[in-house]
Amino acid sequence: MKPVEKKLIVNSEMENLLIELIKSMNECQRFYFSVAFINFSGLQLLLDPLKEAEKKGVKGKIITSTYLNFTDVKSLEKIGEFRNVNLKVFVTEKEIGFHTKAYIFEYIDSYKIIIGSSNITQSALKSNIEWNVKIVTKEDNQFIQDVLKEYDYLWNISEDVNLDFIKRYESFLESLGKIGNPHQIIYENKKYIVPNKMQKRAIENLERLRGFGEKKALVIAATGTGKTYMSAFDVKNSHPKKLLFIVHREEILKKAKETFEMLLPNEGVTFGFLTGNHKQRNVDYIFATIQTISKCLHEFKKNEFDYLIIDEAHHATSQTYQSVLNYFEPKFTLGMTATPERSDGNNVFDLFDNNVALEVRLHEALEDELVIPFHYFGITDIEGIDLSDVNIDDIAEVTKRLKINERVDFIIEKINFYGHDGNKRKVLGFCASVDHAQYMANEFNKRGYKSVCLHGNDLPVIRERYIKRLESDYDDLEFIFTVDIFNEGMDIPSINTVIMLRPTNSPIVFIQQLGRGLRKHAGKTFLTVLDFIGNHNKAFLIALALNGSRYYDKESLKVAIATGFANIPGCTHIQMDKISQERILAQIENENFNSMKYLKDEYYEFKKLNQGRIPYYLMDYLKYDGAPDPIKFIDREKSYLRFVAKVEKEESLNKLLLNNIFEEAIKELSSKLPLKRIYEFVIIRYLIGNEDITIETARQEVLKVVKDVDDDSIFHAFECLNQNYYDNVQKKGKPKLFQYNDGKLDKSQTFKGLLENNDYKKYIEDIINYGIIRYEMEFKSDYYGVPHFKLYEQYQMIDAALLSNYRKIHSSFRGSGLLANGNEYFLFIDLHKEKNIKESIKYKDKFINSQEFQWQSVNNTTQKSERGKNIIFNKQRGINLHLFIRKYREIDRKTQPFIYIGKGNSIHYEGEKPITVRIELENEVPPNLYIEFTKKV
Repeated sequence: MKPVEKKLIVNSEMENLLIELIKSMNECQRFYFSVAFINFSGLQLLLDPLKEAEKKGVKGKIITSTYLNFTDVKSLEKIGEFRNVNLKVFVTEKEIGFHTKAYIFEYIDSYKIIIGSSNITQSALKSNIEWNVKIVTKEDNQFIQDVLKEYDYLWNISEDVNLDFIKRYESFLESLGKIGNPHQIIYENKKYIVPNKMQKRAIENLERLRGFGEKKALVIAATGTGKTYMSAFDVKNSHPKKLLFIVHREEILKKAKETFEMLLPNEGVTFGFLTGNHKQRNVDYIFATIQTISKCLHEFKKNEFDYLIIDEAHHATSQTYQSVLNYFEPKFTLGMTATPERSDGNNVFDLFDNNVALEVRLHEALEDELVIPFHYFGITDIEGIDLSDVNIDDIAEVTKRLKINERVDFIIEKINFYGHDGNKRKVLGFCASVDHAQYMANEFNKRGYKSVCLHGNDLPVIRERYIKRLESDYDDLEFIFTVDIFNEGMDIPSINTVIMLRPTNSPIVFIQQLGRGLRKHAGKTFLTVLDFIGNHNKAFLIALALNGSRYYDKESLKVAIATGFANIPGCTHIQMDKISQERILAQIENENFNSMKYLKDEYYEFKKLNQGRIPYYLMDYLKYDGAPDPIKFIDREKSYLRFVAKVEKEESLNKLLLNNIFEEAIKELSSKLPLKRIYEFVIIRYLIGNEDITIETARQEVLKVVKDVDDDSIFHAFECLNQNYYDNVQKKGKPKLFQYNDGKLDKSQTFKGLLENNDYKKYIEDIINYGIIRYEMEFKSDYYGVPHFKLYEQYQMIDAALLSNYRKIHSSFRGSGLLANGNEYFLFIDLHKEKNIKESIKYKDKFINSQEFQWQSVNNTTQKSERGKNIIFNKQRGINLHLFIRKYREIDRKTQPFIYIGKGNSIHYEGEKPITVRIELENEVPPNLYIEFTKKV
């Protein structure tokens, strides 16, 4: 009898072996595993299905081996805790290896067998290149009988895992550990280190900026992602004769100097320290603390150094740093920071001429493996805690409700169940208040878990003492409970567990807290994150933080939750229990992300993180990973300033906005955000400081931020700024800010007048800088040609006119599903009608699969018409079909953007008025996007 089902399972964005194993364990009657290796990074991902099987009485057998000593003791001990699982180990001797990777699931009248290459490790289950074949067939199949017979044979010759076996195996591994890593031999030439992806991108961008005469730049990347290495590589490329590297804390200085010495061994330069204890002034490359260099500035010439590096550049707005930056005149200054947020409210971007050479947020850092993966478990809090009727900002009341002994026991139970990476548990617990942190530390100590409470009022020396104790493998301190001091700045690389013990009321804070444990550290392969999710009304903010996108809608969030955040890269695993998932999905469904109430709440929460200061500028929102998208505020009131004035009832802002020309000017500039091409804003930025600009100068300015540009697009940008393609309605009431004369674009008298007022100028510059920097973050430095479309970016219909250099009134690019500019055809497609409105007509526009799409033309199109022929024979006729797709036209009464999925070619057609066309896409739609388009939640 033939198998009823065969399937190849690979690890991809669409699927992985872990998903298949969890599903199978939840549905089967018995399971049998035989794998060469089990380590805790993989086993932790299967703990919940193992527990669920235990509850249902589903029994299992697991065979693993001592082959190459990869299986760890912690995994054997953990499996032993499950009463429903029998565990045996095949002890490898002599030349016999043990390589099996088989997962067998027994059902009422059939078996599912998965045989392939995956052991139980996080990377084998989620991210490695693995091939596993799934076969489902009746139990009387000969293949099944052969597999079960072989399994029984292995089971009978393997050893039972009992306490005696574990002790012997543990002693053996410890003895091996004394002579080095028991199972890992890596060929590595330490002198030959190459830049990672992040470092390469930064170096390329720095090189380009310098090539166009820029003298300053900022690099933003998470702690532990290799910024110091990046700066050393850039120094190696640019060969400065003299270098000054400045840091805020002396302990960083030694590591920085060692990195430079290692990467520049044959450059013929000398290295030295300038600190309180060392005064090595007569060297080529000086590594100095800010405290020391600021006191001996005048011992150096102003142009002494060719290259100046400021580490932890968010401190550079302080007076001490300013004195140093204002004194020296280097050829180039590089700032590096994990966060451009600055507590004194000053703008770090301005210090580096708003040149952001690179920004790496959490998702990119995970994708490029610059930080370790995390395993997030969203756990429904105990029933005894009710936060449904409490304001999360009422810290005293929240604290009171969280201080319950039963909850402490529940938290400890979960910490013990999920475990941690490494031998010693090293935990940061984030609490609602100092009182709550102190309570948690006391209660944990009472139960025998060595803990301390640390908060902002503790002296630095006390903090450092406890951090060292937590980091030490030989100290019994395991838990630090804290409130705010570890959100940003404080670094404990060896942290292997983060527990969230307070309601999340800000995606920014959540990401900062999560980030505390993501730094790479020897012997640490993943971070365990336990989040205790209560029934408070903002629980859905967790989903915003985990989704990793500042730009979200209700539908994409719901799909992310329902698919276990499949868009998260690598071995990172996000799992919410069923109650938390349903609660969060219900909150998202009921929330209107476009309502004034929601926008105000989002704004006020952000203001709180801004030390309570009004965030007057759009640039403030670039400081934090997880910040709200201020474009939503602009959409509401036509300019960010008007939104703030309305929310704050701020008299000074209302006074500024009394000038109708100023308000119309910032509305005009704000309407172009977020930028889909950068040319116009680069031109405006230049014109703020200059009278006029030629095509050639504009080209040079644009090439500072992108790798290439065509002259026609720059000329088109000049025409757009001259308002050539506005209709009469658009022109009415809009100030003319620029005018095109004799091959040059000039500032109008109106614009000159606005720039003479410093307050007006600041807000205009803010819009321009925000537009440019945000564009660079989203589009990088790539050139997209004409039409200027980036795959999977969001667009409105009218954007196609601008980005294809359309030379007629742009507002005509609306209304129809097919718009054209010469040989460029733009297909704008709605997959469904409005969300929550019953669909009365059956839409024929649909995905056939991730590489093919079925599209129906407008009703009056015939096969013999020129337009019909251009569509159905597009390739032969040189017509480019560009597809833009959205799931719903409207959500919560707001028009949704389209997603550009690239070009396609007609491969089949049928019917008249309309014509139904099957289009083969030139780019296969990425799995996470395909799921979002096609999955209904």
